[in-house]
Amino acid sequence: MCMSSKQWPTVYFEKPGKENTDETLRLAKARADSLGIRSIVVASSTGWTASKAADVFRGYNLVVVTHVTGFKQPNEQYFSPESREKVLANGGRVVTAAHAFGTLGRAVNRKFNAIQLDEIVAHVLRLFGAGTKVACEVTCMAADAGYVRTDEDAVGIGGTGGGADTALVIRPSNTHTFFDMRIREVICKPHL
Repeated sequence: MCMSSKQWPTVYFEKPGKENTDETLRLAKARADSLGIRSIVVASSTGWTASKAADVFRGYNLVVVTHVTGFKQPNEQYFSPESREKVLANGGRVVTAAHAFGTLGRAVNRKFNAIQLDEIVAHVLRLFGAGTKVACEVTCMAADAGYVRTDEDAVGIGGTGGGADTALVIRPSNTHTFFDMRIREVICKPHL
């Protein structure tokens, strides 16, 4: 081992999915604590993951990012009011905003069947797994909301089809400066 190198294990889950949520949150907290990171960004569609994260990351700068209202059905919000209350009661924040990687571009695709740049970025990130794309996206959204700094590392947590299965140490960026983002470490992700 080189004198200037550091070792920290990356955990690879056998399969993606919700069943990895508790372990992902545990691993993310352990790594955040070892690095002194206090900002944690978690994706949550319904609030299930958010409720778990609110317990694990009490006292941290926890930012939960939800789907936009109307994501699946017009005027419908899938994030539960009870989960929102729990996150806020435990000192966290909730961001409900347009997806950084695919809102207007998705509308153009649906209307004109033409892929847009934001969807290309999303597909490239999915090469590393859906959770990697989600963790990067929600970290941008948290920075856009002003809830995480772009000059300090954060832990971004995402999942594949529900729950959490990916945690990354990220140097956040705003969406409009996306290419300044750095994925500094992979804490855990599914083995694809």
